[in-house]
Amino acid sequence: MKELEYPFDNGFIMKKKRSLKRQLLGDGAVRLKKRVAVLGGSTTDDIVSVLELFLLDMGFECEFYRSEYGQFWQDAVFSNEELDRFKPDIVYIHTSLRNLSFSPTPRSGEEEIEQGLNAELDRLSQAWDGVKEHFGCPVIQNNFELPFFRLMGNMDASDRRGKVNFVTRLNSALYDRISRRPEVYLNDINWLSAAYGLEKWSEPKYWYLYKYALNIEAIPELAFQVANIIKAIFGKNKKALALDLDNTLWGGIVGDDGVENLEIGKETAEAMAYFEFQQYVKAHKDLGVLLTVCSKNEEENALAGLSHPEGVLRPDDFVAIKANWLPKDKNIVDTAEELNILSEAFVFVDDNPAEREIVRGQLGGTAVPEIGEVTDYIRVLDRSGYFETVTLSEDDLKRNDMYRANAQRAKAQSRFADYHDYLLSLEMTAEIGDFSPLYLQRITQLTNKSNQFNLTTKRYTAEQMEAVYNSDEYIRLYGKLYDKFGDNGVVAVTIGKTDSENKGRLDIELWLMSCRVLKRDMELAMLDSLVKQAKKRGIREIYGHYYPTAKNKMVAGLYESFGFEKISQDEEGNTAWRLLVEGYEDKNTVIKVKEEHYA
Repeated sequence: MKELEYPFDNGFIMKKKRSLKRQLLGDGAVRLKKRVAVLGGSTTDDIVSVLELFLLDMGFECEFYRSEYGQFWQDAVFSNEELDRFKPDIVYIHTSLRNLSFSPTPRSGEEEIEQGLNAELDRLSQAWDGVKEHFGCPVIQNNFELPFFRLMGNMDASDRRGKVNFVTRLNSALYDRISRRPEVYLNDINWLSAAYGLEKWSEPKYWYLYKYALNIEAIPELAFQVANIIKAIFGKNKKALALDLDNTLWGGIVGDDGVENLEIGKETAEAMAYFEFQQYVKAHKDLGVLLTVCSKNEEENALAGLSHPEGVLRPDDFVAIKANWLPKDKNIVDTAEELNILSEAFVFVDDNPAEREIVRGQLGGTAVPEIGEVTDYIRVLDRSGYFETVTLSEDDLKRNDMYRANAQRAKAQSRFADYHDYLLSLEMTAEIGDFSPLYLQRITQLTNKSNQFNLTTKRYTAEQMEAVYNSDEYIRLYGKLYDKFGDNGVVAVTIGKTDSENKGRLDIELWLMSCRVLKRDMELAMLDSLVKQAKKRGIREIYGHYYPTAKNKMVAGLYESFGFEKISQDEEGNTAWRLLVEGYEDKNTVIKVKEEHYA
């Protein structure tokens, strides 16, 4: 919904939140169901209402639990019957400077200040421990905004008795604790309040009148940031940038003005703005964001512009370059097909309002930000939260290289008449083994991202995956795939649970694979390894389950292709399949498998 895209009108959202909710619920979209508990140190009613809007717009239909005023710690540590029945999927602890129990004064000694700081940190840690014990779900925790007054003026920041100094040290120590708690995610209201304007954010009258810890007009800013974190935790981030060139990555039209006359570099104010935007775009490669070009241009001119000596981006920074005269929505669809991702995974960045409107109308799921002038590009993209990062794995750092290698594989395939010969020519080797701490983050990340090749679409939090890793009830497999073009990283995950009553039965709870290795027979290699480990456990039957969604139709016949027998199917298409382990023969013929790390 355009009204909920950044930059949005805070006042409009606060006034129209009920009608916006009706519109969203009436749009017929299929959304993920989640339960969100908001535990507040202050009033949270409007925060919840606006958070619900943004989550609906991002593809989540949520139920909410709200703690009583100021009861965040009690609910987190001790829980209660209502919260226990609610069973949240995620807990948001909305605290602020108003909830600190200790505040230094000019008379405070060093020991007293240290004790106060540690007491605040321990109080929050106890809340996280309580959520972990009762619900085992992710926690979003606010840091603390700076005070809106400085008792000692500028020295309030440098002197340990100053409140500004105390909050700064508290936040720094909080970051350290959160970095060691994979289930806890930071909501940076310290930065957000600074961006909004600390005086406006901390408007005291809203605390005195309604016990809101922030300006009511600022609530959409807060709710949008929290929604972006929830969206990222549950794998709804965008994956790729589709970038126009002329007047988007540089000033001018390369075909008309010539490369030498483009505005890019450090010589003029306009050139510097485009230069900094290119730096910002290129930095996204390190987050695993795929960079693509979608430009109405001659390819020769596009490549020349991307090779400008004063530019930052180069042709090999992009996994796909579409510089032609086709409609841009078609180019995005074609690029998505080549990369084996969905068009809704793209953010389309173009200075031309007409092109933006066409793509927005033709590709409903593709994000199309209103980027404004070049000086606004970074701010709009950054605040939109399309690529909110909650984990950063080694595979993320290498993702652009992996997709570029996929393009080389596609080129190599065109030289073969026989597909089996092509697969053999890739000289593929798979590393398949039990989960290891080295890959747990990436494995968890995959469960929250992979949709097309995912038979049950079951999601796992970091803590839930840790429990699977530490349990003897499971057969766990990760798969990495290498070939002559490079390392594809961890691309496949299978989790099977043994039956406590029937020791000869294994149920596959999760089977997923990254789309970048489709049609490479990696699924056959994973099946062979799963059966091998099942035999070692004395398992006689393996049961597979397929739960259809709008996105995973491509794997509807997977178990049948494996030789499983269909044993049931309900009206919704949920299907159960069975494989008898005895007599099973290996199906993989093209991948050399290196198996290791088995429990």
